[in-house]
Amino acid sequence: MKLASIFEEFLGLFFPESCVVCGEPLLRAEENICLSCLLKLPRTNNFQEEDNAAEKLLAGRFPFERIATFCYFTKGGILQPIIHQVKYNGKAHLGETLGLLFGRDLAGSDFLSPVQLIIPVPLHPKKQKQRGYNQAEMIARGISKATDIPVSTNNLVRIVHNPTQTKRNKMQRWENVKDIFTVNHPEEFENKHILLVDDIITTGSTIEACAHALLASRGIKISIATIGEAI
Repeated sequence: MKLASIFEEFLGLFFPESCVVCGEPLLRAEENICLSCLLKLPRTNNFQEEDNAAEKLLAGRFPFERIATFCYFTKGGILQPIIHQVKYNGKAHLGETLGLLFGRDLAGSDFLSPVQLIIPVPLHPKKQKQRGYNQAEMIARGISKATDIPVSTNNLVRIVHNPTQTKRNKMQRWENVKDIFTVNHPEEFENKHILLVDDIITTGSTIEACAHALLASRGIKISIATIGEAI
């Protein structure tokens, strides 16, 4: 055993990591979230339900195939501290874990069977450099691990560094994201069925703006997956 591993195990005995949700010490096999909290995640299972609430939210705003969300997201709920850790506390691998769990649910389903490519909602390069990673990309890579569907990260890009969407109403959110995305090479997505991935769907404005940019590719079909669905 390497010295570094021995040292880490020694620290773990006296200073065990805590669950990001409940604060209880984690067991050796647990990472970031304890098994008890994982089992309490409020899964929507709406990938099995056509015309679900998320699909109704975006109906008529742009053409899409299907929408699925992993869990319900409420203020003070179990998912909120997890997403906070992913976005603001450097827990990139926790985003990938969430994607992996969601991907395992979706794998082999009718929802996912036509999808050929996974595309995360991009951050502006300035924001991604500041954070160190794109949380939507980490989620997408987790889904990819569970499903073997490749991820595309360099074609759909964010060209405007806009303010945060937090505390904005529906109209303000749309004005904040309108025309901030573009597709560098639309021909790469032509006649593809893609899965657009983000962390949370609230009003759907960011996803809608991405979709309008993606529709520059002829014959594209868009499905959507997010970890959280705000309720």
